[in-house]
Amino acid sequence: MIPITIITGFLGSGKTTLILNLIPQLPKTYRLALLKNEYGDVAVDSQLASSSAISGVQELLNGCICCNLVGQLSEALETLARDIIPDRIVIETSGSAFPATLAMEVNRLARDTSKYVLDGVMSVIDVENWKGYEDTSYTAKVQAKYTDLIVLNKWELVSERRLEDVEDAILALEIDPPTPRTKSDKGWVDKDIIFGLDAKLAKGIGTHSQHHHDHEHSTEVEVLSVTLTSNGAKKGVDVNKLNKLLEEPTRDCIYRIKGVLYSSSPPKSSDNNSSKEPELEVNGGRARYILNWAFGRWMFTQVPPPSATPTPLASGTATPVSSGQTTPLPPGEEPELRLTVMTARYESNQFQKLIESGGFVALEDGGEGQLTVKRVQ
Repeated sequence: MIPITIITGFLGSGKTTLILNLIPQLPKTYRLALLKNEYGDVAVDSQLASSSAISGVQELLNGCICCNLVGQLSEALETLARDIIPDRIVIETSGSAFPATLAMEVNRLARDTSKYVLDGVMSVIDVENWKGYEDTSYTAKVQAKYTDLIVLNKWELVSERRLEDVEDAILALEIDPPTPRTKSDKGWVDKDIIFGLDAKLAKGIGTHSQHHHDHEHSTEVEVLSVTLTSNGAKKGVDVNKLNKLLEEPTRDCIYRIKGVLYSSSPPKSSDNNSSKEPELEVNGGRARYILNWAFGRWMFTQVPPPSATPTPLASGTATPVSSGQTTPLPPGEEPELRLTVMTARYESNQFQKLIESGGFVALEDGGEGQLTVKRVQ
């Protein structure tokens, strides 16, 4: 049977970084498949993960894997099991997923198919920003409670007192006996700690927890979809204006911004460094970049354009699967910019107005384009 490891954690906690840091620790012959779940319709992290020697990637978009997308879990796992024949499948949940519900569904599929076994559930805690969402997010606290292992991430960025406060708050949430905890080393955790957990999570979790989850979790995060398309010749995004937008949000109102954009000049990350990769020229010198923003810091990563002909699921490729079963757009049809913005409750309207009226999302050289901002969650 294929072991399945579930990695959960609140928005921006560092789940993808931790997974990518697992890859160099595995034997070259080890086949690791990744099933990702994210809000919005931009398969950002799948493209990052597929470039890091993961054998195959599936991404469930436009919803939550433990709610409205739970029915697609079986099909996605079957695709990975059939096409990749992996040694292990890692499920990375959306930042607001409820782990117990997902664990119960994996156990049900394991019983029905005899193909899988739940190896364990791990929760990544963002120590630096925990205090900000501990008071507002029921899901963040549930993720810290119903898990087999807690990984304390970004603890290097806080004082010893802050770290102790977070650990005390987590201890107050936990069931008995206390859940094992470990610290990451800037997002790195030994594979032997993550793989081979006891998987006690799914034992004794009943329907009451699932009902409470459905009531609390559905309104915690609001999601905006932002698209910028040129009206004529393909142009790049004005990255100087975009960076001013990325400086605007506070940690209390915006959780994550993810997206894909084209630019003719390398955009700068929050550490003021430009992309170091050689330029991949597309359509008159434009290059394609992935944006990852979390809690006031962001990074641009240059990536190749999508293939005009979708490739089958194979080593080094990402095959996103959304609730609408859409496929990636070829280079000539992809918008100049697509962003997914995940906000705290009641904050999306204000940020939508800021994007629409602030002039932050625009084409280079004053080019004419069509900006669309809509709430999708």
